[in-house]
Amino acid sequence: MTAGSRDACLLGVDVGSTNVKAAAFTPDGQWVASAAAPMPVRHSRPGWSEYDPHELFAATAGVVRRAVAAAGARRIVGVAVASMAETAIPVDATGEPLHAAVAWHDQRARRQAEWWRSEVGAEAVYGITGLPVVPIFGACKLMWFRERDPDAFGRMRAWLNVADYVAFRLCGVQATDLSLASRLMLLDLRARRWSDALTGAAAIDPRVLPGLVTSGERLGGVHRDGSAATGLPVGVPVAAGGHDHPCGALALGMTEPGDVLDSMGTSEALFAVTPEPTLTASMAASGYQQGVHVVADRTYANGGLYTSGACVDWLRGLVAVDEPDPYATLGRWAEAAPVGARGVVFLPHLRWASPPIVDLDARGAFVGLTAASDRGDLARALFEGLAFEAQASLDGLVAQAGLDVRRVRAIGGGSRHALLMRVKAALLGAPIAVAVHDEATTLGAALLAGVGAGVYPDAAAAAASVPVAYREVPVDEAWRSAYLPRYRDVYLRLYDQLRDVHRAVAALEGRPPAGVAGDAPAPKGVSDALRS
Repeated sequence: MTAGSRDACLLGVDVGSTNVKAAAFTPDGQWVASAAAPMPVRHSRPGWSEYDPHELFAATAGVVRRAVAAAGARRIVGVAVASMAETAIPVDATGEPLHAAVAWHDQRARRQAEWWRSEVGAEAVYGITGLPVVPIFGACKLMWFRERDPDAFGRMRAWLNVADYVAFRLCGVQATDLSLASRLMLLDLRARRWSDALTGAAAIDPRVLPGLVTSGERLGGVHRDGSAATGLPVGVPVAAGGHDHPCGALALGMTEPGDVLDSMGTSEALFAVTPEPTLTASMAASGYQQGVHVVADRTYANGGLYTSGACVDWLRGLVAVDEPDPYATLGRWAEAAPVGARGVVFLPHLRWASPPIVDLDARGAFVGLTAASDRGDLARALFEGLAFEAQASLDGLVAQAGLDVRRVRAIGGGSRHALLMRVKAALLGAPIAVAVHDEATTLGAALLAGVGAGVYPDAAAAAASVPVAYREVPVDEAWRSAYLPRYRDVYLRLYDQLRDVHRAVAALEGRPPAGVAGDAPAPKGVSDALRS
């Protein structure tokens, strides 16, 4: 079978934190059919978020069945799954789930993260894994599960990331690709194998960690049960997929060092392709996350915002929930307010601080409010604050990793906010290319399916074979002149000014300190790097 086969198509699946999608594409990247559905999430206790594995697979199988049906006479010749990271399902010897999948952002494993910091050391962990010690990563959740339910933990035979679990339900093979394995905080990033030192320190039997494979590697064929659930023909090759952000980067051709993908969803990832990891003490203190790309011989450094689209949702729920189109309404209100939002500034730390700051006690804030401040000022300050925070994270990445930014491309729901993208381009000092469709992650998974099916020789060749359309957000020089001093003289000082207040609030609420601020050097402007 070749890429030129007229009736062939590849299926990519994206299991996200809020939605699950499946989409079929021709080997040259043309969309054929797709389907989507909400991802059922449960809150068994205040502050906990998790997914029932059976509901998760049922939702995924349902959208796959609908996409396969919509593809009609097209032959599905390969399938691969991308998913959120830091979310896994422990299974027993029969493959039956033993516990719900704890959501990536769930903080229940804070005490276990503190154990890693005190007993192993955050710098030592980072020097092996490229990850800061925070509760979201798999090693912390594994330890939480062991303490929460030791009997079930004793029966566990595999800890499967969400994409791994779905692939297992399709073809019966338990494995994880290196991009998702990177998020367990147990992978030796340079050696690309499970770390004996870390598994030994935590007394985790490495046999419960799935076998490591490269993204795009063929795992097996769809078996009868997988076919019955999804409508995929028996025997269709199932390839290893990957973490959703690297899959999206692959689809957009972000495969060379210095390429930066701004993936703007509920959270926002600034995904920078690197030739090799930067495992320094300074990088460790700054909180940037590193891992393996879905492209062979490439790694990445990841900054961004833990709450991006989540901030927009939060403000929408407060001031625009009754509007017919609340997101468009927020945009109109923001456009009507002047540059600088009449002195109102928003700090978007609604979940945690963003790299290069490591502070799990950080909180968000609106500052500069007066009796004259209105909802338009709040909306504009929100979008400006998101742009400021993203720029600060990218500037820190340039300083810490010596990143030479070649180009920035954006995907995701947040990229549809025109004002936000204009502020971002002004701060960056370079145009930003925004993908005109929302199928990057499913397309990236489909490309990996094509590698596993033999349609493409490797992931890089797959990306090169697929054209993607963009709209360019240009630099408004007047806005750049107005925003740079606000960014440098006001925004970059805001966290430091509020840090002690937020820690005092945490103490009054009886919350023990959960994280510390990184002592990273002051960031160098990425715009300077682009212009040099």
